[in-house]
Amino acid sequence: MPHPLLARKYWIFDMDGTLTLAKHDFSAIRAALGLPAHQTILESLAALAPEQAAPIYARLQAIELEIAQVSEAAAGAHELLQHLTAQGTRLGVLTRNSALNTEVTLQAAGLAEYFEAADLVSRDCAPPKPHPAGIQRLLAQWQAEPQEAVMVGDFIYDLQAGRAAGTATLYIDPSAVFPEREHADYCVTSLAELLA
Repeated sequence: MPHPLLARKYWIFDMDGTLTLAKHDFSAIRAALGLPAHQTILESLAALAPEQAAPIYARLQAIELEIAQVSEAAAGAHELLQHLTAQGTRLGVLTRNSALNTEVTLQAAGLAEYFEAADLVSRDCAPPKPHPAGIQRLLAQWQAEPQEAVMVGDFIYDLQAGRAAGTATLYIDPSAVFPEREHADYCVTSLAELLA
């Protein structure tokens, strides 16, 4: 029996750790940037004055670009995206990464062909998740209703953004622990599970 979410016509994916294998060591990145360990990188940078944040953003971009260049598709990503594309589903990406790194990541992972450039929403063009603005932007340009869409991600911010926007939420956790289960409508250990 097909997974019930496959009937939804609008899919929005987190990128790092969802469409691609997780390679970011956020603790090490925070340490390399001299940012506090108790706060996310983007929130730490947002709290700084622009002149303080600019050089740190540049270093962050360089670190993320190195990671983007060696990105690999997650298990089942190609198969799921092929399936969704074949049935006419609109696909988007909502990431806390930069626009450049989003494009580089998708190219390196061999996933760029599944997405239109206008459907890639990064921190450069919308407030970062958990804010729902990126999802709302995609739904507006697709002329879609939230109940027709699903937000797919591996982190609480993905799930919170989906909930705030009114979409279904699909939580991916390869460890099958699902610590943020209460924020998800569905839980899977990989994208491949959706087609099983």
